[in-house]
Amino acid sequence: MTDPDAAQRRRGAGETPQSTEPGTAASAPAAKVAPALRAQVVVRRRDFDVAVELDVARGETVAVMGRSGAGKSTLLDALAGLTPLDGGEISLDGRVLDRAPRLRTAPMHRGIVLLGQDARLFPHLTARENVAFGPRAAGVSASVARSSADEWLARVGLPGAGDRRPTQLSGGEQQRVAVARALAAQPRVVLLDEPLVALDAVTASEIRAMLRERLDGVTTIAVTHDAVDAAALADRLVIVERGAVTQEGPVREVLAAPATEVAARIAGLERVVGIARGGGFEREGLRLSSTDAASRALAAVDGVPLAAVFRAADARLGEGAAATVSHLEPTPTGVRIVTGHGAAEVAPGDASGIRPGDTVLLGIDPDRVRFVAVA
Repeated sequence: MTDPDAAQRRRGAGETPQSTEPGTAASAPAAKVAPALRAQVVVRRRDFDVAVELDVARGETVAVMGRSGAGKSTLLDALAGLTPLDGGEISLDGRVLDRAPRLRTAPMHRGIVLLGQDARLFPHLTARENVAFGPRAAGVSASVARSSADEWLARVGLPGAGDRRPTQLSGGEQQRVAVARALAAQPRVVLLDEPLVALDAVTASEIRAMLRERLDGVTTIAVTHDAVDAAALADRLVIVERGAVTQEGPVREVLAAPATEVAARIAGLERVVGIARGGGFEREGLRLSSTDAASRALAAVDGVPLAAVFRAADARLGEGAAATVSHLEPTPTGVRIVTGHGAAEVAPGDASGIRPGDTVLLGIDPDRVRFVAVA
């Protein structure tokens, strides 16, 4: 019996398999290359150019987030070899895959797999044959590939499902098969393009936990709209806006101190720009203080640009600075009242009678607000 987990652990530790058969031990450890994936991607689009530089260490998981249309999927398609580069270069473990304008490696020869929203299983093949497809295409014998496929299906939570066809599987089960198929091919890099977005919340949570376990030690880039996915799966977070990286760093640091409005919305935070004044924050009559030591240090010099970040649920109406209501947004638990000084999320009854154009008082407790530097 082969052990796909062991193969994944060896790759995560920097060992390169010397055989295409799943679970075959490598004869000697390969030299470590850091970063494993180095990409300078330039793709021209009608509205803007996607120009992203990305280095990913071996075994690292990087989440890429941003608004729809920001260029995230274009980045993945370029890495997967589905979209040609207009400029730049992509290399993996020191081997140049693409270099604009002439060098381009075909998708099947890159050692990179792309897993998207649609599982895209072969409808005429069983789950076992779907998972065995990659190893079989690489020359692994049918018996070994099928045996390994059954093990992979068990490891993604589908033991005994090998004889079922895609039409006999639920959406979540199809995604599990797709994950097994991707990893059975022993890729050097896995690209995830929002594979959980079409699943219900319970199924998405189950697949997320499975991905976290199965991708341990596998070099991965995950595009997502959900900060929960980034926090659960990734070591590092990259924010992309209109084709450019605007912030990157450890996931928790980026989510705690968003550098742009887009990053703040991803983190579920309000971000209001003002200046330091008197050891606190000031903006058009709104004055805020913070109990956070790092925030107070940033606000120590008057006139320095600052952004105040806080959760809308922590903002209070009825006290503080006057703010004009621009609009109201329903939320799963109440109403988000958006003003020029950020938003306050309140219970439906507390929003009764408030209309766009009204003036409200808005304040935030010092222990609920942080200040971050503005570039």
